[in-house]
Amino acid sequence: MSLGFGKHLIKPSVTFLKTELSFAFVNRKPVVPGHVLVCPLRPAKRFRDLWPEEVNDLFNTVQRVSNVVETHFGGTSLTISIQDGPDAGQTVNHVHVHILPRKPGDFERNDQIYEVLQEHDKEGQDTPDKWRSEEDMEIEAASLRKYF
Repeated sequence: MSLGFGKHLIKPSVTFLKTELSFAFVNRKPVVPGHVLVCPLRPAKRFRDLWPEEVNDLFNTVQRVSNVVETHFGGTSLTISIQDGPDAGQTVNHVHVHILPRKPGDFERNDQIYEVLQEHDKEGQDTPDKWRSEEDMEIEAASLRKYF
C-alpha cells in the first residue's frame, strides 16, 4: 500500500523501513548518494504539529536510518535536516527529515549543502526529467531494506 507524503504517494517499492508511526524512503532526486527521507505516517505539516510519541518515533527512526546510510554509502559524517515551513525551504507540506551521508570534499564548502537543499525541490527544479528511474530507486530501497 502506498504511503502519503504531502500530495505524493510513496510506493512500497521505494520505502525501506516502516515503524508504528514513521517511514523511510529513498529520494527521487538525491543531493548526494544515500540522501533519504524519514517522515511521520500522519501527514503533519509542521514539526510543532507532531504528537510527542510521533516525535519520539520519528527521531528514533532517524537515528536508526542514519547509522545505516552512513555505513552503507561510505560516509564519514551526516547532515540531518528538517526544513520546517515554506520560508525554511519546505516544499512538501508533510514533516520530513533529510538524511545525507557526507564525505570529505563532497561540497566545496560544507555549508553549501544547505544552499543546495534550499533549491533542491523548488518549482521548476523538481521535474520528472531530473528524477532517478523507478528501477534505480527500487534497487536502492531493497539494498537498505536488508538492514532492518
